[in-house]
Amino acid sequence: MASLPKKPRRDKELTGEDVLPEVEKIMASVESRLPQTELKDFLEKKIGGLKKEKRELVGVFGKTGAGKSSLINAVIGEKDLLPSGRTKACTTVIIKVEANKQNQNYEAEIEFIKKEEFEEHVQGFKKILLNDAGDEEDNGDDREGADNNNTENNNDDDVESNAVEMLSAVYGEQWEEILDNNNFMDRKHFKEIPEFLNSGKMTLSFRTAEQLSAELVKYTRSKSKEGVAKGIKKWFWPLVKCVTIKVPNNDLLQNVTLVDLPGNGDCNKGRDNMWKGVVQDCSTVWIVTDMERPASEKEAWEILKSAIRYLGNGGQCKHIHFICNKSDHIRRKKGQSLVEALRERNEEVKVEVKEKFGTQKMVKRHFSDECFKVFTVSAIEFQDKQFLEPADTEVPELQKILQKLNDNHSETLNYWYVSGAYGILSLIQGARCGGGATVKTEVSKVLTETMKCGHEQVQKSMQEATDALEECLKHGVENSKSSCDDVLKSFLNPKRKGKGSGFHKTLKCVIDNYGVHKTTAGKHLNLNEDLAAKLMDSIDEEFRKTFPTESNPGPFNGTISSFSLDTGELIQNRKYKDVELQLEFLRTEEEKIKIELQETIRQRKKEMYSSLTTTIKETMQTCYEDAQKCEGKGRLENTRKIIRQHVDADKNTMFEKAKDEMMSKLENLKVCHIIS
Repeated sequence: MASLPKKPRRDKELTGEDVLPEVEKIMASVESRLPQTELKDFLEKKIGGLKKEKRELVGVFGKTGAGKSSLINAVIGEKDLLPSGRTKACTTVIIKVEANKQNQNYEAEIEFIKKEEFEEHVQGFKKILLNDAGDEEDNGDDREGADNNNTENNNDDDVESNAVEMLSAVYGEQWEEILDNNNFMDRKHFKEIPEFLNSGKMTLSFRTAEQLSAELVKYTRSKSKEGVAKGIKKWFWPLVKCVTIKVPNNDLLQNVTLVDLPGNGDCNKGRDNMWKGVVQDCSTVWIVTDMERPASEKEAWEILKSAIRYLGNGGQCKHIHFICNKSDHIRRKKGQSLVEALRERNEEVKVEVKEKFGTQKMVKRHFSDECFKVFTVSAIEFQDKQFLEPADTEVPELQKILQKLNDNHSETLNYWYVSGAYGILSLIQGARCGGGATVKTEVSKVLTETMKCGHEQVQKSMQEATDALEECLKHGVENSKSSCDDVLKSFLNPKRKGKGSGFHKTLKCVIDNYGVHKTTAGKHLNLNEDLAAKLMDSIDEEFRKTFPTESNPGPFNGTISSFSLDTGELIQNRKYKDVELQLEFLRTEEEKIKIELQETIRQRKKEMYSSLTTTIKETMQTCYEDAQKCEGKGRLENTRKIIRQHVDADKNTMFEKAKDEMMSKLENLKVCHIIS
């Protein structure tokens, strides 16, 4: 029997969509006719494991007003799907856009946050807005010596406006009365969305994108003039965890999901965990800004920096695309055509943005120049087609990227199904043939020796990586101990804008949410990450070397990718012809196991990297709970004092514990998934 060919690219004979259904029929027929032998359960499990349901995720971040929604609409060819244009309301929840493979409707699956989480939020807002005088006299003496890096939007006006915005969205103008009466969870307030209190999920379905968009806006975006004009009185985005929009008849989205992401994290625990998980699973991200000085524009770069640890060492992102939208907004020189001016300015912008990327030290620790590309796009012009050729809008370039992701993903899934089926059929046929006991014994010895040699090489590489990471973490522990006082000074005593701008309510939100708070302006405060920063800094370079996001050379210096039983050579050897079919099965199993192992490593490395912050948060839990008890006058300083005392008491063990936890996870990966 001929050996399995190398993985092909666009080979219709092996991986085309016309072949896969036929192979699936064959395997279904084989499974239904398996004889009652000791192999049956094994083969059924193998056949059942052929089908993989997985999608490529493309995360889309964006500066407010940069045209993120219009960009997504243009790229997928749906002008009216996501609200855009005149409205300045921003996206407030995670929105996934993928293909509808079930019917011809435009659908949205809405997942709500847990009602207990919302009730907890409202209780917190009630204390902030109605019952809490606290430290309003905060006189600003704490500003002296504060870190200049922590200066913006960390004041109580932001906390109060955020609370009012969320409460008025859900309850309307009567929110104060509802809070006073303490009946904010009464079912009458949720008559339009009974699913929030019941199943936690609801589905919208319409024949057109425009119809879906009109209904969906109140679940996904903050209050807008257009919405008010249409009679929308309640906005349910504070209750929504995630929305999945399904688009019919869209080739670009068959295996790709576009994820419209809020800037960075969320104050709601459920939404924040989902945000982190989605960002960690993105293979590509788009950072959308506009053409107005994109290299020096602050918000887009801050979004990238705030998410970088979840994309790089804590994730699996391979490509960052910096997209400068509204490229058709341009001033021309006298006598210069629009196209000439646009092309000249676009090239200048691309150079400037790439140079800016080169100065981003933290980002560069996770991504090389080859991972970064710049696009100058006009999403509106691409759809309106008034002045420019489609190519000059660069939207087709983004469509090609999605098409390539889609095709490659489809080819890979199809290939592994077909090759896996080939291996299973080879094993079945080989078992029927029988015989060759002596040859089987000899081949088994050869394979065992090959396995032993490869195993030793993998073990050696893993131990070298373990030793290197542990050494880095030791330095990180010492740096963390020596710098944690400065971290607390910067976090607890921010240099704020404006006289008398308080901080006690902001700090209360941080404490109530166990170290984390997202301001209305999008700034993400995370004391746990700040305390863990030196630990992560210490391993970033070595961690990326050990667990690269690129396929080549793969984890542990490529030793897993390069491992081979050399079954191909054995198949070519005539003396092993009696076990050729079994060797074919081993070949496909080896490829499958290596792919699955690398996927396991990819997921475990995210957990390892994130564990540094998670362990710090767990250690700080008692601190936060003690600080939550502070009430009344002097609360701000008492809260600061409690945090300082806890960190001072725990710093000699807290960072060591975080190091040990990460090393334990690495050891577990070695023992349970690789060495065994």
